[in-house]
Amino acid sequence: MTDWIDVSAAVRKGMPHWPGDPAFHIRRVADQAKGDQCTVSHIDLGVHTGTHMDAPLHFLPEGACMDEMPLEATVGPARVIEIHDPVAVTQEELMAHHVRAGERILLKTANSTRAWEYNGFYEDFVYIAHDAAEYLAGIGIRTVGIDYLSVGGYRKDSLETHTALLRAGIWIIEGLNLKHIVPGEYDLICLPLKIEGAEGAPARAILRSRG
Repeated sequence: MTDWIDVSAAVRKGMPHWPGDPAFHIRRVADQAKGDQCTVSHIDLGVHTGTHMDAPLHFLPEGACMDEMPLEATVGPARVIEIHDPVAVTQEELMAHHVRAGERILLKTANSTRAWEYNGFYEDFVYIAHDAAEYLAGIGIRTVGIDYLSVGGYRKDSLETHTALLRAGIWIIEGLNLKHIVPGEYDLICLPLKIEGAEGAPARAILRSRG
């Protein structure tokens, strides 16, 4: 049986985070190396740290929270599509892949080979353009994932892209690392933390080839 592949970004000190969001910190509150009976850590992080998911509430005031996500959104068949445009995922490029209603689509862009290699925040990451988001919303896909911290751009189409996807009921996975993933058909498991009332949550995502 084909092995599962972890496509999550490791949560670590100094990792990239969205400007203005909390940085990740971890400290030991008990440590066996210091004579304590067990080791216990305390972490501080934003819910949009590393590999994570966005719930509709992130941009829609009356939207669903993270604990209301149906498991079917991120467990099941998925398709990894390679995007060649170095700036944005466009409607024109997506149309060539014949995206279908109900699909879980993961977008492998240049982010996977360049953005995650940089410890700071990479402003020029490839994002989903507004027209492409509207195209996916019109098709009615189930879930979309991308290989950096936001489906929307840093300078352009952040609000517009998020709103188009979330308003259409599309669940969003952000912060994937698809560097070693060949485009094609996979089984996906991506489970966010079940945080009651939250607009997002860190997640662990894994893929297994269906070939």
